[in-house]
Amino acid sequence: MFEDLAERHGPSKKTIVFIVYVSLFLDNTLLTVVVPIIPDYLFHIENPYSDVLTNISQTTTTNVNEIAKKALVEMEKDLRAENGQVGLLLSSKALLQLIMNPIVGVLSPRLGVHLSLFIGSVSLLVAALIFALGESFIELLIGRSLQGIASACIGVAGMSLVAQEYPEDKERSHVMGIVLGSVALGVLLGYPLGGLLYDISGKSTPFFVVAFAVLCDLGLQVHYLNFESKFEPSVGVWGWSHMLSHRLVVLISGALLFSTVAMAVLEPCLPLWLMSHIKPKKWQLGLVFIPDSVGYLISTNFFGPLAYKVGRWQVVVISMLIIGVSTFMLPQSKSMLALITPHFLLGLGIGAVDAALVPLLASLVDASLYSSVYALQQMAVSLAYFIG
Repeated sequence: MFEDLAERHGPSKKTIVFIVYVSLFLDNTLLTVVVPIIPDYLFHIENPYSDVLTNISQTTTTNVNEIAKKALVEMEKDLRAENGQVGLLLSSKALLQLIMNPIVGVLSPRLGVHLSLFIGSVSLLVAALIFALGESFIELLIGRSLQGIASACIGVAGMSLVAQEYPEDKERSHVMGIVLGSVALGVLLGYPLGGLLYDISGKSTPFFVVAFAVLCDLGLQVHYLNFESKFEPSVGVWGWSHMLSHRLVVLISGALLFSTVAMAVLEPCLPLWLMSHIKPKKWQLGLVFIPDSVGYLISTNFFGPLAYKVGRWQVVVISMLIIGVSTFMLPQSKSMLALITPHFLLGLGIGAVDAALVPLLASLVDASLYSSVYALQQMAVSLAYFIG
């Protein structure tokens, strides 16, 4: 009897939300696991004597002969040059996601958002395995680019699913705030997981861990999701020009872009700056981003319902001010401890903007345009990370 009911009515709302939550969580875990690993890994495979030189650089200057001093100068130059390569690799994901978002937005209603989410998760699994097994810059670039395709599918389909399941604005604001918290939780786990496991057991282990978790998520999707569920073909699905003419939709997308770009700038340059100036241990490279994740997790869970009650735009304006102040404070920080406060405030501000505005997008368009409007939202975030 219960099996007949499950077949007739499909999975519950909570089950759908849980699957979307886990998928977004794993996507953002893989997104951030690479950040403390890739700059150091690329530098060391291209500079085989870097470990020796780093140890020399941490001794007193009286113990360093002239030859080693010259080698250290060259190492510092190589480290600065590495910044462009790391930036290219990290931004490749955002570029592919930027290209794929409108394509996914158009195709998802035709394929079905359930199937789109599954395709994205399969792509995420392959990307994680490429990161685990790849040893060259090109291989890692392919893995990072493939994750851009995965993120486009997961982000657009996931948020569209939540919007479909919770059509009432107040309840949607609450649930979407919780779902956005999966982004923060994935980021919160990804940075230290990547740094710690890389320091203990090398590059491959953290990516194999993520790959196994994605495989479990795929099992849940196969069991619960209905891959035949889709919208009836509608002119609204193709109404991008109409959607882009909606001033409030464009304004929200712009706000999401500018709030996200502050964080996007930090990811490629901060680990290298720390390696050059503070020389932390490998596992410490991931810890610097934890305050951002904590701030984002708190604000997405708290400000969704609050923004609905007190006014979304009031929350957005105050949050943008917080982002601006914290961004100004960051380059003034001279130690790991001094970075905690501006990083926390930055995550708090970005999370509040997302919690206030992402649920509002679904209220501005017809249900047939959910995939398109969340493709636009994901495009704004992808553009921010590409610029960053």
